[in-house]
Amino acid sequence: MSRAALRGRLAGLHVLADDDPRWPRDPLAQAEAACAGGAAVVQLRCKHATDAEALRLARGVRARTRAAGALFFVNDRFDLALAVEADGVHLGQEDLPPARLPAAARARLLVGRSTHTLEQARAAAREDVDYVALGPIFGTASKASPWPARGVALAGEIARALAPLPLVAIGGVDADGARALAAAGVAGVAVISAVAAAGDPVAAVRALTSALEAGALKSALERGALDRAPESGR
Repeated sequence: MSRAALRGRLAGLHVLADDDPRWPRDPLAQAEAACAGGAAVVQLRCKHATDAEALRLARGVRARTRAAGALFFVNDRFDLALAVEADGVHLGQEDLPPARLPAAARARLLVGRSTHTLEQARAAAREDVDYVALGPIFGTASKASPWPARGVALAGEIARALAPLPLVAIGGVDADGARALAAAGVAGVAVISAVAAAGDPVAAVRALTSALEAGALKSALERGALDRAPESGR
């Protein structure tokens, strides 16, 4: 599948399957719930595992996402992404810059980039990435962040500034937040604890995907109304 076609599948819910031991389910169970609930993307985030364990988890998530037709990204590790034939790698601000990826890796992998400000997002868009992530939107308890909550309004502003490059929002997003973000024009939402800590993770994924679909529909209807406004005023 072409890079353009794969990029078109980045809209929707991104579930980060996280190996933090505080979660009641391991990354494989999180990934399985994400796939069962209809997530568009599953991203493996290994901050505690050994390399051997990370490889085992990555192989397991790759098998599950391939069976479900979801995209699979690996957080930080382009080498691990290549080893398991993942669809992409997600790079943070402190990670290897996209321009420094080996040519073979860039040719095979989609690339996402974490940002926290409009300036960082615009800089990321110039780095030949396939999507930009912005956070934390509502704050987050899943990982330490020195950044204050960014909010829906800023996310919508950045989504418009980067279009047609997809923007994915992360940080404390629940179903209501997902609906509001999609209505503001954000292409996707990424979550960790909303699924990892959920009593019923499959139901949580379904609620989030439904909320995103509702928000996207509202955004499309509002854009259509704006497009028709000049004609109705004639």
